[in-house]
Amino acid sequence: MVISRRCLLAVPFLAAACGPRPASGYRGYAFVANEEGQAVAAVDLEALAVARHIALDASPTQVAAAPNRPSVYALTPLTGSIHEIQSDRLSFKQKLAVASTVVSMRLDPSGGAMYVLARDPASLVRVALESFQVEWRIELPQAPVDFDIASHGRTAAVSFGSNVRLIDLRSRNLSDRLGEGDYSAVRFLSDGASLVAADRGMRRLSIYSSASARLITHLPIAVSPDNLCFNRDGGQLFLTGEGLDGVVIVYPYHTPEVAETVLAGRAPGAMAASDAFLFVASPQSGVVSILRIDTRQVIGVVSVGSEPAFIAVTRDDQYALVLNRKSGDVAVLDIGSIAPDNVSVRLKKAALLTVIPVGSRPVSADVKGV
Repeated sequence: MVISRRCLLAVPFLAAACGPRPASGYRGYAFVANEEGQAVAAVDLEALAVARHIALDASPTQVAAAPNRPSVYALTPLTGSIHEIQSDRLSFKQKLAVASTVVSMRLDPSGGAMYVLARDPASLVRVALESFQVEWRIELPQAPVDFDIASHGRTAAVSFGSNVRLIDLRSRNLSDRLGEGDYSAVRFLSDGASLVAADRGMRRLSIYSSASARLITHLPIAVSPDNLCFNRDGGQLFLTGEGLDGVVIVYPYHTPEVAETVLAGRAPGAMAASDAFLFVASPQSGVVSILRIDTRQVIGVVSVGSEPAFIAVTRDDQYALVLNRKSGDVAVLDIGSIAPDNVSVRLKKAALLTVIPVGSRPVSADVKGV
């Protein structure tokens, strides 16, 4: 099913006024990386206000909350460092330099280690979080672009732009090249059995078997696969990118196939999913489109701020937090107010609870409950 522009424009805009706050908010904090501000803002999600700005000595581009430790980690690529923040005290604790420059980081599924993809020198680095020291590093054959860790924690995948390789994390051995293309993001399916590699040059997804390192299929799509987002159970993959003002929906399991393409905003970019909804940011127009996952229909559009480019959803599906890079704030959407009620499938009006100034160029966020 494809929604026409006329139908999309006919959908009434959702209310975007800063209305009354709920009686009880989310008990926890959103930790927001302010790239230009060289700080992490701790936003109290119960008070809906910044509790503290935690200064760093470099520009963070990514934050990750440890699931079983009172810590949040911020990555500063230009200094090749991880910064540990005490989430219970909202204070900086320590810093570890792992390389000259790095690309990104991912928590090990066990929660006991952090993997860091380094560009100089090209390597994959494992950091033990208890000791906050480098456990080991694997030298890579060329500068990497992106990586992912399978849910079982035994396999990693690294994109090098022109090719993709798998890494056995137990033996620390690299596979042969898994193909040629213009690869950007790589993501494992939720069971870790298959890998999705985004080939921007050919506008397709290349899907490989993790066990055999063999190609399953090339799946042509209507957009450059610039942004990838799975729904909560991993059964649907949403893609946005250059080429179409819409979201491509893919079923990645069994026989991978494109389900449909849905128009959603102008030049849609970053996405995040709750159980019921997909939130799609349009940086050029300053809005977020809300797509109902079960019916694949855009049910409304909310004005959120200037250049929304990152969305995080709280783990209880209470809030969607939209980071606006240009205006330096976070728009808080109340997901409960747009969820279907228990009686019918009629949706309530969406509510933009508030917009919270957080700093200069917020680019990443993660949420940690208390």
